[in-house]
Amino acid sequence: MMNRSDRYVKKTNYTNFIFSITRVITFLCLVLLVSGYYYSKSLIKVEKPKEDLGRKVVIELPSGEEVFTYEKLVVRENGKMYYKGDRSTIDLTGGTIIYEDWK
Repeated sequence: MMNRSDRYVKKTNYTNFIFSITRVITFLCLVLLVSGYYYSKSLIKVEKPKEDLGRKVVIELPSGEEVFTYEKLVVRENGKMYYKGDRSTIDLTGGTIIYEDWK
């Protein structure tokens, strides 16, 4: 049974306060994690070393076509001239090398 004084005393409800504090702490943790992720990404930079491929050359083939490449990618083996790139090898035998700065 409730007295008259209990009826008029204001009772505090802590559940709303605890819930709002929990939401704020969760939000701050998420902000901290996301900002830490982007900060760590900006610190880590992986760059491959630059290769020295030599001077730029143009190779004119007997058919009239031109091949634009770098000096160190042209290899001479057994009297023949080859272009040896990352993925392919092309026979350039009979072509003449012109040292020209192409763009």
